Amino acid sequence: MEWFFETVMGKVSIAALWLAIVGLAAVVADRFAPPGSEWVRKVVHIGTGNIILLAWALEIPGWIGVSAGVFFAGVTLLSNWFQLLPRIDNVGRKSFGTFFYAVSIAVLVGWFWGIGRPEFGVLGILVMTWGDGLAGVIGKRFGKHPYVLWDMKKSWEGTITMAIVSTIVCLLVLRTSIEFPRSMVIALVVGICSAFLEAFSKFGIDNLTVPIAAAAIAYGLCQIS
Repeated sequence: MEWFFETVMGKVSIAALWLAIVGLAAVVADRFAPPGSEWVRKVVHIGTGNIILLAWALEIPGWIGVSAGVFFAGVTLLSNWFQLLPRIDNVGRKSFGTFFYAVSIAVLVGWFWGIGRPEFGVLGILVMTWGDGLAGVIGKRFGKHPYVLWDMKKSWEGTITMAIVSTIVCLLVLRTSIEFPRSMVIALVVGICSAFLEAFSKFGIDNLTVPIAAAAIAYGLCQIS
């Protein structure tokens, strides 16, 4: 069986198994979460995003990641019209967040797998996965200092969480290839920019702007000697 898991099909099977586990976790969350909560959405958001780590570790070909991103973008776009995934799409406001999330995965995998620097694609997706995911949880649960931008209610607790978590994620990924002092500076810049973009987002477009900007900023700064 070892040869199977070294093949493309075997690697894709491992990724598919992870998505199945995420789906099962979402079903459990849907069963026990209180009405009106976003637990199902957060489980899917964080769980699905982490598949990028499997794609990186298993060296899954970029074309597979791009194809998967395009496929799920189509599914989520249809869901906005026909309510195929109501517990994921329903966030109490008009949003195309799940669609933009899938598109960002396709874009970042196509870009950074294509140039042989997959770590930056991983960085961008994980900033969105963990930064935005935890910012939403903390902001909703502990947000005591609200502010309003573009008719959207935010909290300083959520925004600060976004900045801190994004910085930590960026630092952990960059530590695989960049020395510490420089990686820390880059991570701080990425964290601040990610929090800014998330705060000013509307219609869920932060799921596109944050991961692409985070990856692009980190990559651009790393090219500066």
